[in-house]
Amino acid sequence: MYNLIKEKFEKIVADNNLSKEAVVIKAKPLTPEEAIGNPESEDFVILKGQERLIQAEFKGSFGQAFTDMYGDFDGTLGDVLDMELTNNFRRAIFIASLNAVMRHLGMIEGSVHCKDHGPEECGQDLDKFLGECGKSRIALIGFQPVHARCCSAKYELKILDMDYGNIGKKKFGVVIMDGSKYTKDVLDWCDLALITGTTVVNGTIEPILEMAKTKTVFYGISIAGVARLFGLERFCPRST
Repeated sequence: MYNLIKEKFEKIVADNNLSKEAVVIKAKPLTPEEAIGNPESEDFVILKGQERLIQAEFKGSFGQAFTDMYGDFDGTLGDVLDMELTNNFRRAIFIASLNAVMRHLGMIEGSVHCKDHGPEECGQDLDKFLGECGKSRIALIGFQPVHARCCSAKYELKILDMDYGNIGKKKFGVVIMDGSKYTKDVLDWCDLALITGTTVVNGTIEPILEMAKTKTVFYGISIAGVARLFGLERFCPRST
């Protein structure tokens, strides 16, 4: 799948005559406060330090991606396209840059994470969204506290996560399961899979898509550009 993503990105660059332009992509890991302000919940991963948001800037437009491997990057758009996407750091730089370029070209919106009350308001939006979907068994792939609380209140819910700090803990009455062991079982069980967009950075998106098929709804800012390129449904109403 990453070869296809890269091919589509390269075509965007060529079609818009950017391939020979000396474009600089700068990315830096945002502090929690820069990224999401001060939401009411303290369970957000970024506030606990496991992940950070990488932010790329392209001609005044911003694109972001969550990653557990972060650091500064300064290079050309050509450097980004030449990257071998062999680890989470490289994929994060690539995806954040893709999001920034597509945002600059007007191909996507909502490439920057919501702040302060935005996450809580997103939960209210999700409640309405799920009510309109008519589904009853929800798989939350990637623990997100507001989404977990919202889903657990009205629906059958199973939560998968890759963070060993979360696995085995009970949140909102639901024990978080190990995503490296139980993904297929949970995706077979559910009738809607609400999947973190971070899967496009950590390399798990392809097998999850193969297992979940048409049940998928991705959430978050990381997936913004890829969702647009591949026609994937994305839920991220409070991003800017």
